[in-house]
Amino acid sequence: MSESAELTGKDSKAGYRVLARTYRPSNFDALIGQDAMVRTLTNAFESGRLAHAFVLTGVRGVGKTTTARIIARALNCIGPDGTGGPTINPCGVCDMCRSIADDRMVDVIEMDAASNTGVDNMRELIDGVRYRPVAARYKVYIIDEVHMLSKGAFNALLKTLEEPPAHVKFIFATTEIRKVPVTVLSRCQRFDLRRVDVETLAAYFTTVAAREGAKVEEGAIRLIARSADGSVRDGMSLLDQAIAVGTGDQGALTEESVRAMLGLADRARSFDIFERVMAGDAPGAIATLAADYAAGADPIILLQDVLDVTHWVTRLKVAPGAADDPMVAELDRVRGKALAETLSMGELTRAWQMLLKGVREAATAPAPLQAAEMILIRLAFMSDLPTPADAAKALTTAPASAPQGGGVAPAPSGPSPQRSPRASMPQGNTQAVARTEVQPRPEEQVGPRSFADIIALAETQGERMLRAEMMRNVHLVSFQPGQLEIRLSAGAVRDLPNRISRFLGTVTGARWMVTVVQSGGAETLGEQQDAAARDKREEVTRHPLMRSILDAFPGAELEQVRAIGAALLPAAVTMDVPSTSPNAEYSDDDYGDVDPEGDLDL
Repeated sequence: MSESAELTGKDSKAGYRVLARTYRPSNFDALIGQDAMVRTLTNAFESGRLAHAFVLTGVRGVGKTTTARIIARALNCIGPDGTGGPTINPCGVCDMCRSIADDRMVDVIEMDAASNTGVDNMRELIDGVRYRPVAARYKVYIIDEVHMLSKGAFNALLKTLEEPPAHVKFIFATTEIRKVPVTVLSRCQRFDLRRVDVETLAAYFTTVAAREGAKVEEGAIRLIARSADGSVRDGMSLLDQAIAVGTGDQGALTEESVRAMLGLADRARSFDIFERVMAGDAPGAIATLAADYAAGADPIILLQDVLDVTHWVTRLKVAPGAADDPMVAELDRVRGKALAETLSMGELTRAWQMLLKGVREAATAPAPLQAAEMILIRLAFMSDLPTPADAAKALTTAPASAPQGGGVAPAPSGPSPQRSPRASMPQGNTQAVARTEVQPRPEEQVGPRSFADIIALAETQGERMLRAEMMRNVHLVSFQPGQLEIRLSAGAVRDLPNRISRFLGTVTGARWMVTVVQSGGAETLGEQQDAAARDKREEVTRHPLMRSILDAFPGAELEQVRAIGAALLPAAVTMDVPSTSPNAEYSDDDYGDVDPEGDLDL
């Protein structure tokens, strides 16, 4: 092939070659984005410390097979005069380099593990290892997608891989390094090929487009680089397709043309959808979604774009300096900063959680467009609801005489009270709060004056197992200082009375008699607390705000009630909202945990 044909990918004899093959690197100087690996291999070749086996791992299209072929050429290059040795910069003109590049070197065996998975294939390979190379310096075995080998094939290869003949080198490539047995990895030098960053890809694609004589706008090049997701081969395939789209046009290939080719929505349209749902404008968001869908955009990709906008705005919220990056587009900088100043962190995190779950729902829904619409409606509707912190404040400040049913009590709009909810929030659980309010602290007592005091004393002394047994399995019949009469539940441990007596004697210094009877006695303290919790649940359910929430979401159930100061807060409500998923549920996991100061625990 002539030099001009090699640069343009055209060959009158073989026909057109795609860009990914035409511009495949033939040496390490042309390999982009893998500087760490190249530096290590360079030092190894210069010092003569060449391993007998290499394993190359990374995502698709980052250059694993290409690197393996370059290593094979570097090991066998003899130089233009035929007297050279292994070198990190193969000449490309000697017989060894040319035959390896043309895939006609018998001593470089390249096999696909997906097609040769069995033990018999490994036996054939091992039988050939013992023979010296025909023409090359080293016999090189390149096994692509090595993780596809069977367990038996790996075991058959182990001994040869650990102690191969001096004339044999193994090079493995895989995208699933975790599926390769550690016994194989321990016998190889491992190189992790990283994803290529957007800036490096964009610069490379610009060079390739110029060599191809194609005019492509900078925005279009960057869009292709972002869509490549770090894969050079994916990006080259997209660039090849984009050049074909722009063939025949007088001007340069535009970003809009590339978006249409990829089925992506305009970035500005993604911002429009996000702004409208966060403002509660569900009709406007659905109209924008429908217009993008009619133009050929994929609903799932549209949701992913809105998710990306959410991430960008949240990033600007916590790190405003990210907008000063010169590589950031002007649209992202201006509109992102405006949204970051307007929206709270709670709203952004709720939007992220709902969109993240919605993308998974849309991907499995029979009608992705309908699923995307329902997700946007849900998000727009949630933007009108008070935050969990506002709901907590409303429950705290709502008058007790508020009418039952009807409208939702408004969130407080005035300045926050002088005493923050966190300052009045009790430490520990509701049970500990009730005990502290009713009973004086144990250290202020001469001795326990009630059975509840005994349980509190067990907790302060670290006897949690004993406390749990008394809470759930002891029915108090009578209590007097130094004497306790109880009835045990069926599940109580056999020596519980003796344990209680020894514990009380140790902490009080007095003798306690614990008598067990077979009948009578009050409910256990655990049962009493369960009854109190049910009463609290019913009290919260009767509250006007909670009634309005339950009426707005038919089928919702109150799962848990937390105590915050003097108010009761519904900590989790399971909502049966229409969704593309037949069992969709929304609880506090979807919106973050309630924080009394208005934040979300992320």
